[in-house]
Amino acid sequence: MKKSFWKTLGPGILVFSILSIFIIVSCKNTIRKKQGKINHPNVILILSDDQGWGDIHHHGNTILETPTLDRLAAEGAAFENFYVEPLCAPTRAGLLTGKYYLRTGTSWVSRGLENMDPSEITLAELFRTNGYATGCFGKWHNGAHYLQHPNQQGFDEFVGFCAGHWNNYFNTTLEKNGTPIKATGYITDFLTWQAISFIRNNKDKPFFCYIPYNVPHSPFQVPDIYFDRYKSKGLNDKDACVYGMIANMDDNIGNLLMALDSLSLAKNTIVIFLSDNGPNGHRYNGKLKGIKGSIDEGGVKVPFFIRWPGKISAGTSINSMGAYIDVAPTLAGLCNLTVPDNLRFDGINLSPLLTGVCSRHLLRKIFSKKSSFPVNADGAVRTDTFRLEIRGTDTLLYNMTEDPGQTTNIASREPLKLKVLVNDYHSYYISVREDYTPNTTIIIGAEGDTLDYLPAHEAHFSGHPVYKEGHGWAHDWLVQWSDTSDRIWWDIKSLSTGRYEVMIRYTCPAGDTGAVIAAYTQTSQTVGKIQRAFDPPYIPSPDRVPRIEVYEKPWAKAGLGRLTIHPGDQKLRLRAIRIAGSQVCELKGLYLRKLSDR
Repeated sequence: MKKSFWKTLGPGILVFSILSIFIIVSCKNTIRKKQGKINHPNVILILSDDQGWGDIHHHGNTILETPTLDRLAAEGAAFENFYVEPLCAPTRAGLLTGKYYLRTGTSWVSRGLENMDPSEITLAELFRTNGYATGCFGKWHNGAHYLQHPNQQGFDEFVGFCAGHWNNYFNTTLEKNGTPIKATGYITDFLTWQAISFIRNNKDKPFFCYIPYNVPHSPFQVPDIYFDRYKSKGLNDKDACVYGMIANMDDNIGNLLMALDSLSLAKNTIVIFLSDNGPNGHRYNGKLKGIKGSIDEGGVKVPFFIRWPGKISAGTSINSMGAYIDVAPTLAGLCNLTVPDNLRFDGINLSPLLTGVCSRHLLRKIFSKKSSFPVNADGAVRTDTFRLEIRGTDTLLYNMTEDPGQTTNIASREPLKLKVLVNDYHSYYISVREDYTPNTTIIIGAEGDTLDYLPAHEAHFSGHPVYKEGHGWAHDWLVQWSDTSDRIWWDIKSLSTGRYEVMIRYTCPAGDTGAVIAAYTQTSQTVGKIQRAFDPPYIPSPDRVPRIEVYEKPWAKAGLGRLTIHPGDQKLRLRAIRIAGSQVCELKGLYLRKLSDR
């Protein structure tokens, strides 16, 4: 059982937490007095991917046109200081749970470390138990296996992909509730119309519609009309594409708002927009230092707009700090949701500030940490005035009011402030570290499941194999499997005894065919041979600039025979018994097809 947040707090963070809670509770009591009939408004939660604070016209970007996002800011409330984590999967896990991401089991963006603990109560589960229809349309990035999938984390409907990025944005294949679906046209357009269809189908009941768009994350692909618009302004190809992707998304959010108007739902629908981390490149970001992956202000400060006509005054500007962990408790407050007694948020309910019931300024501290736990990665603390950054053995302190660009480290001038913030950070880190449990074991053998897939980017390996791209991000695969001493394995947990057909996804040139491969657990083994050469070219990609991630190509399947897998935690391994050429194959993943018991 995970430890309670409150039992592990250090004294510094506890004081600030109690202060914030006092303010919120006192305001909440005022709200209760004013509430009459309970209302359960609809919610549309929009999350962009790798869009920085400066990637919006409202924040002073004179090149980028974002009329819809500007409209959201004008018609609702805009947080002047809203914070997320430096990378996407951690932010998403905290957004959905209201907790600092390490508590959820998420710690990185791939290799299974993006997976969220299935026992966490997500926003979707919270809304669904309160009678809402729930839908997710876009990039999930918090697990793809049994119990981790969006449909098993509270979403009635899911259209999109579970990985950290997607290889192709035009006429691609996504999934709908676990089944492949052909996405016609540009991916952002397609996801938007899927979301609008969900809204239309559920217009007569409360709905929670989560739209985690995958733009402007790479690969950098966008229709010509948007690319040409910004290329004509003299931008390089990458920035022209990024701005085009954001402009297209802005148009699509406009379509969502028009759909609400046409269905007479706008007045009873909360619309939220934010991004998951700083910009994926150096471009306009105001005076902020840092980009995606950085604990500097520019890596974690993002736009946050929320509109609810008649409830949140148009043009509201909020200077109190907000954070991704506040979204869940805030929506629970705004939507009058019944919350389980054992659910403890790290975030706070900001609804009193949004509705104008409470105008007190919140004094609090927001913590951030670069991912790749358990490595002692960079971390930071943000207060109204100061930003503390811990980088290995170095501690840096900035006065963000006087020095928003973080040009001068004032740690030596403020030793007492430095000491307090360092202690606060370590108290936070001890707390979340004690709660952290990774979820990298793949569960197989669930009742009703007939096919399990073990991707190469979630494999462990020793010897000569390496990843094609290098990082082991989603869609990567293993190459240089070239020695009989090499080992490749997955940590699995079988829920039952099952007989499986084992198949690998591979490519192999003609000169390397003939390798003999064993697939085995501690109690069972099967052996198969790669007999067919399959060495296709990459699928042509409409990227505007070369990508960092791997390109897409077709894959063949080769059967390795049948294997009996017994219940429990174990390792499913691969090894080459014979290598006929320079390497066994390029390995994309492994399928386990469950055979009938008959």
